[in-house]
Amino acid sequence: MLGILGGMGPLATAAFYRKVVERTPADADQGHLPVIVWADPGVPDRTAALLSEGPSPLPALVEGARELRRAGATCIAVPCNTAHAYVEQVTRVTGVEVVDMVEAALEQAARSARGVRRVGVLATRGTRAAGLYERAGARLGLAVVQVPDEAQSAYVDPVIRAVKAGADMAGAARRIAAATRVLEELGAQVVVAACTEIPLVAGEAARVLPMVDSAEALADRVVDRLWRPSRQEFVPGYGNGRVISCPRMDAQERTGPNLRR
Repeated sequence: MLGILGGMGPLATAAFYRKVVERTPADADQGHLPVIVWADPGVPDRTAALLSEGPSPLPALVEGARELRRAGATCIAVPCNTAHAYVEQVTRVTGVEVVDMVEAALEQAARSARGVRRVGVLATRGTRAAGLYERAGARLGLAVVQVPDEAQSAYVDPVIRAVKAGADMAGAARRIAAATRVLEELGAQVVVAACTEIPLVAGEAARVLPMVDSAEALADRVVDRLWRPSRQEFVPGYGNGRVISCPRMDAQERTGPNLRR
């Protein structure tokens, strides 16, 4: 059973659950993963904490993880890049496995094109300060490129605030495209949208450089980690005006809209 430790922010959490559903190769409701969502928008701001400008979110994250574990979650996905600065502590305190979003995103970036060595990252100041992508990139043999501080202030920070507020989404899309052009000039071959708000306005940016959605990468890894085809799946059928069921034994012969991409 998957536990989603969310609320950071609420819209990104809802979008992440949809990504999990879309990537699950099920052709009936019963084929999808059982999921528990703990969405607490009251978790203190992760970036403020990492910049020593606010309280730590760790107690709230630990409490959420414990609630998910008590509800039956066997592993947890945290669709917030900045919160990954705390997931090792969450795992140590609660004993619950947390799927690594940062590593999943960088591995997907490396697979996105031949010869990728320089990966641009669009992230919060907290993610940057924690060095999450730099450390993971070093393990994977990838150079991580960040926008300069002035571009972070002019483009990335306002976009994250705008999406959280649900305001000026068109302007946010233009700013993220501009930030992506800066990364292109710095030699990035592909870009990771390393804040779960950014993919919601990244359509124009994806025409500048290939864009990896860190939330999609996490959803892919979750499905790989948890989903298994059942040996006998029942799908609805109809006969003589009454609803019947028939067993589908070969889970590989699947069709429908929820095929993994």
